[in-house]
Amino acid sequence: MPFLCTGTLFARRSQLRVALFLSLLPSSLIVFASGPKVHTVTLGPVRHVAFTPTDATPDSKADETSSLRVRALYVDDRLKEWTTGEVHDITDRTFAVRRALRINDALPTDSSPHWMWQPGPWLTVDRVTGHITALHLPDFDSTVSDVVWYRDYAAYCGVGTTAKGGLYAVVAQVGARRAVVQKLIGQWPQTDHFMPVCQPAVWQRLPVRVTLKPTDGEATTYSVLGSTSIIEEGDNSDDN
Repeated sequence: MPFLCTGTLFARRSQLRVALFLSLLPSSLIVFASGPKVHTVTLGPVRHVAFTPTDATPDSKADETSSLRVRALYVDDRLKEWTTGEVHDITDRTFAVRRALRINDALPTDSSPHWMWQPGPWLTVDRVTGHITALHLPDFDSTVSDVVWYRDYAAYCGVGTTAKGGLYAVVAQVGARRAVVQKLIGQWPQTDHFMPVCQPAVWQRLPVRVTLKPTDGEATTYSVLGSTSIIEEGDNSDDN
């Protein structure tokens, strides 16, 4: 008889577990059917903040009226980053924008922090997921590189990171592992150089070409071959 009681108790526990599972199943299905949460991405109003170029000297330092235009980047009404410059729409849901950094410029002997604003690296932002990605553009230098966008391509003059250095014409593509164009066009560092170091890149379509010109050098035009390589969350690569 004890054996029968134990078996009956085990059966009842199993029935309760099945009933609990079935009671929870509909709510789980509703959660999955509702789909992923859509986030809200917004940019705040423009603010003017004090700005001193990183290559400034005591003799060439700009006066106190020099400023940088910054805007707050919010995801779901939460401050995520500070940005500067214009937004470039890569697709209907992904855009690129440059990050603005607050850097502590205090010396070890200073008694308190000395915060200063500087333009930083580029970011991509997905309006649907709210995901922010830092772009690691090849040879990008925050002082030298003036990025001009076309589609998912970024064209600019970059600085070599090897011991030899050098000034490079660069075309980088979002999502690509290597630069589309990376050509040596001059020496770097230079004791005396123009600012800006290069003129803004000039794009054209059909065929896709870009012209880059050092301020003290000759212009060179490069052909850009390929298609968009950016991958957004939810894309199905098997359909490509």
